[in-house]
Amino acid sequence: MTRPPQSPTRGRPDRRGGPKGGDRRGGPQRPSEPLGTATRRAAIRLLDAVLRRGEPLEAALASATRALAGGPDRGLAHAIAAETLRRLPDLDALIDSATKQRLPDDAKARFALRIALVQVLALGTPPHAAIATVLPLVDGGPRKLVHGVFSTITKSGVLLPEIPALPDATEARWEENWGEEMVEAAAHAIAAPPPLDLTLADPAATAEWAEKLGGVSLLPGHVRLPSGHSVMELQGFDEGAWWVQDLAASIPARLLGEGKGHVLDLCAAPGGKTLQLAAAGWTVTAIDQSEARLARLNENLERTGQSAEVVTADLREWTPKEQADAILVDAPCSASGIFRRHPDVLYRVRPAIIAEMAELQRVILARAADWLKPGGTMVYATCSLEPEEGEAQIASFLEARPDYALVPITGDWPGVTDKGTIRTLPTLLAKEGRLDGFFIAMLQRKG
Repeated sequence: MTRPPQSPTRGRPDRRGGPKGGDRRGGPQRPSEPLGTATRRAAIRLLDAVLRRGEPLEAALASATRALAGGPDRGLAHAIAAETLRRLPDLDALIDSATKQRLPDDAKARFALRIALVQVLALGTPPHAAIATVLPLVDGGPRKLVHGVFSTITKSGVLLPEIPALPDATEARWEENWGEEMVEAAAHAIAAPPPLDLTLADPAATAEWAEKLGGVSLLPGHVRLPSGHSVMELQGFDEGAWWVQDLAASIPARLLGEGKGHVLDLCAAPGGKTLQLAAAGWTVTAIDQSEARLARLNENLERTGQSAEVVTADLREWTPKEQADAILVDAPCSASGIFRRHPDVLYRVRPAIIAEMAELQRVILARAADWLKPGGTMVYATCSLEPEEGEAQIASFLEARPDYALVPITGDWPGVTDKGTIRTLPTLLAKEGRLDGFFIAMLQRKG
């Protein structure tokens, strides 16, 4: 699965390209600044990349934090930016309640207040440290405004709501598509980082690994741990006994079952489904156009001892040498279903991106349909909560390709619908830690 394309967001930046009047250089710590100011400068750069330029938070991380000295500083900048995005509507409401005139969305004072307040109200930073490391980022007159608003809010004893508010546009879209219950569940889902899901190379060892790691299993071959673990320090990482993969993301490959020939894993990076298919005995060809993401896939293949042919190619141009027995299409999408882990999608995904990604999915599905042997199985999946990228996409495909039929999915899979597809929503498995949002359909080419 690939990230959605970049898009502009609300607010008009000034000609210098960042928060109005702000410092976008992200330079190293300056001698006159309090220790930690450079980290906050990087956090603002990250927010600017997401909210103004529409970049994924993870994609912007390297550039925004390039001047920071070490991993802990980069991690803190990321944590500040990510928590700000989780809480943005509530932070802005607090700021607006303490100002006589509303600050523009792209004002440097608003950006500074956002990260100062989220540190105190959500991350446990002492108020003096939060404001001291932010004020140097605000030049001239607005510095007094920032200090005054910050003091008013923090001294009032006000707290952020336990359950965050969703952005208005996202809430309206999801309520229209899925109803109020889903919107309420989504708000609960984003309140805290999600648990850590692991997919096991050997499903027969599920009970053993659940006990070793102190986790719980929701399906064979799966172990769930609380958030906050250092993945590389967990038992079993070095020997490749498992890999990180949300439970919902593991379902598409599970549906194909034990290996029965050659499978094409389309849009394969970063590789969780490739590992699943290889471990299940399939002969796998994994295709993706991102060399950087395929490098991660190759690293995971080496760590886990699995094997697959890895191809760097654009699926709009690539064609296989022969038809496959099965195809897994983990299609590029808006990625709105992974908002628990990537809160930036709440602000980057909008109707134009949804329409653009739906068209790309249509093209990929149309090409892939000719690559499957008659009688073969195709699984289509997107980590999206938008019907245009799921239900509507498959309905259009089946209308255009009478040589394909929907294979109803049955059994105890989470999210099975009365139409025989899977739609995982934040309402599912609430007590167990919830799931990412996915749509999954299984198709067969008629013989």
